Amino acid sequence: MRKKLIANLITLSICGGVFGVTAAESEISLESLKLQIEKLQKQVQLLEEAQKQETQKQHAQVVTVPVAEPIQTSTAEKTNNTISAYATMRPTIGHIDEDGDSFYDVRDALSRAGLRATNEFMPGWVAELHGEWSIDLSNSGDFGKARKAYAAVSSPFGKVGIGKDRPPQYLLIAEYVDIFNHANSPFAYDAESVFFVDNMLSYRLQTGKFSWLAAGQFDGGGGSDDADLVNLGVGFDHGSFHGAVSYLVEDSVDAELTTGEDEVWAASLAHGFENGLYLAAAYQERTYKRDLLPHDRDGHTLDLAAAYPLGEQFKIKLGYFEFDDGHGRLVSRKFDGFNTTFEWLPDDNLRFHIEYLYRDMDYFDDFSSWVVGFRYDFAKEWQY
Repeated sequence: MRKKLIANLITLSICGGVFGVTAAESEISLESLKLQIEKLQKQVQLLEEAQKQETQKQHAQVVTVPVAEPIQTSTAEKTNNTISAYATMRPTIGHIDEDGDSFYDVRDALSRAGLRATNEFMPGWVAELHGEWSIDLSNSGDFGKARKAYAAVSSPFGKVGIGKDRPPQYLLIAEYVDIFNHANSPFAYDAESVFFVDNMLSYRLQTGKFSWLAAGQFDGGGGSDDADLVNLGVGFDHGSFHGAVSYLVEDSVDAELTTGEDEVWAASLAHGFENGLYLAAAYQERTYKRDLLPHDRDGHTLDLAAAYPLGEQFKIKLGYFEFDDGHGRLVSRKFDGFNTTFEWLPDDNLRFHIEYLYRDMDYFDDFSSWVVGFRYDFAKEWQY
């Protein structure tokens, strides 16, 4: 471009010079021609600088053109509140031999429904409410007997709950052998031990692989004026291994009168192996202390459980149990026995099973049953 401008200007100047020579040939000299050429070069430089500035200005205008931002669709702001609903229906039908009688019966293996809600009102602080009620398929499908009904607050310092809930004795000891599809599982623990405690104040703290649990029952309507039950325990969990020990002391109440207390030391072990094999054991040493010294006695419970998968959809479970209440021959409900269960699990929330259970009573009629059962679980969670 620069070369073209210079050439054009020089051509014009030369032409102009030729005409000037024609008009006044005596006045034009070589020196004046040089001066005109220098003047024209300066004009060319000025034109180039002006053209360069104009080009930069045009580029700047293109760059600074505002770009339309993408339209953002409005979505509901997510919060830290959740609510979940769940239910499980567990009907069974079986042939039962009990107390010298033989019969068929439709029973229920602890069907239930529940509702749970949480609210994280500060980072690390969560309020919780939980209600769970039984559905008794063996008794006209009655609904409404509370299994859980409590409110709790979790924080970096632990979880505190008030209401009806599982005690440490179940959470640390019984839960790991409670793997069978039966309302009385675990079978030795079930005879006299606690599954739920009402009027309870509970505390739980997790420190690494250790779980520290404590609970007390405070029922001013019966028993002691202070704590009617105290339950302490610690559990250790590493991978598929679980170990725990616990201590429980509970008032013995008869017709709203405290007649003594039951003291229980317990331990549990459980482990799951890579091939799917699961083994668990739970033991309780029970001391029955009564105000009348001749009535003091000692007993124990032992539950052993095993499970092993047979392919992707089938599983076999085996159990052995032993219960001793420390009573004499005339009134003792002492027994031992075993359980065999075969399960078909076609989906995550479906389970069919057939079970044989035998209880060998030392001083009363033995118990046995063949049972076929069905279990259908439902659960749904929402955030709001």
